[in-house]
Amino acid sequence: MKTRILTAAFAMFTVVSFAQKKEIKRAGKAVEKGEYQEAKNYLQQAEAQLASADEDEKADFYLYRGYALVGNGENVATADLMAASEAMKKAKELGHDEAEQGMAAVSNALVNAAITDQNSQNFSDASKKLEASFRMSNRDTVYLYYAASNAVNAQDYDEALRYYKELQDLGFTGEETIYTAVNKETGEEERMASKEQRDLFVKSGNYINPQDKKEESKEGEIAKNIALIYIEKGDNEKAVAAMERAKQANPNDASLMQAEADMYYRMGDMAKYREILEEVVSQNPNDATLYYNMGVSSAELGEKERAVEYYKKALEIDPEMNNARINIAFVILSKETPLVEEMNSLGMSKADQKKYDELAEERQQIYKDALPYLQKVMDRDADNIEAARTIMNIYYQLNETEKAEEMKAKIAELEASSAAAPKQ
Repeated sequence: MKTRILTAAFAMFTVVSFAQKKEIKRAGKAVEKGEYQEAKNYLQQAEAQLASADEDEKADFYLYRGYALVGNGENVATADLMAASEAMKKAKELGHDEAEQGMAAVSNALVNAAITDQNSQNFSDASKKLEASFRMSNRDTVYLYYAASNAVNAQDYDEALRYYKELQDLGFTGEETIYTAVNKETGEEERMASKEQRDLFVKSGNYINPQDKKEESKEGEIAKNIALIYIEKGDNEKAVAAMERAKQANPNDASLMQAEADMYYRMGDMAKYREILEEVVSQNPNDATLYYNMGVSSAELGEKERAVEYYKKALEIDPEMNNARINIAFVILSKETPLVEEMNSLGMSKADQKKYDELAEERQQIYKDALPYLQKVMDRDADNIEAARTIMNIYYQLNETEKAEEMKAKIAELEASSAAAPKQ
């Protein structure tokens, strides 16, 4: 009896194994034909007895499952994409020859889906998909970098911090050379996988204008974001420590110094912010943005004259920097408030009346000093409605009513144009 029972058990196992193998093969053929739902049905039937399958059959099962879940790559649910990535990784672990190709297909689907999520501001799902794409091989670290950026946009600071720290541990810099050429048919610049591919496409005559573009290091940005996340979490001490660690590894990195300055700005330490910026400026004397930022910090520290000097220096380097002109006008006009307060505090004595007239004249001069900067703003940006409103108010204060009315009409035109413009 025992022998017969054992024989019967073996016979049953043989039948089950045969049926399971058949379902897996059918799933593979369905995948080849693009019949993904049918493939899923066959795989579901085979899954119940998967534990008894041999290694090759299991590898096939997971490979086909990955392909079936991804389908044609369009409108794939997040859960299916994640399951597909796990299935392909399992196929690779089991030694399937086609696993690498399958993983590349799933990774591509994850990245494309993440781009769609980004465009619809679904940053949380975009972050998860990009991380999953990175985990497929742990080689494409740039996907982990973009996963961190999306996590920040989703305000998931714990996840972003985890990704950024991992990038630092991996030694990620983001520095690379990008090879591009312009497609003659579409006129669009396209990024190529390699210099060899780009040069081949140009040689074919279908592409023109080959370019080698250098991507700058992202180490400073990553260090800054780690510090800013700690600030967001209320832990300034860890923020400073994170920045110090980054500086020790890259002591002469100007982008890190700028990041450190930004960190102190966020912490409200304007004196430290300016101290570091001054050092950065000394290394980059022709950077208009740095002088502009120095102007901002000086203004916030109450050093108005110094702020104007920095803004003017920024304009010497970049005459198109309208924000610097606006800020100069703002600094000049900010001198009006204490004058008005003093004027309002004066009495009716002759001495007070004389002082009042002196202050009123000083106030008029403030308007005259600010006006040229705002007019220059309008010269370069005729649609700047805020500058137009300020100019109108200044003309009224200077009793230049005709000019004020002209500016008022201009503002009405700008408002009408803005209201008629299609909403984005």
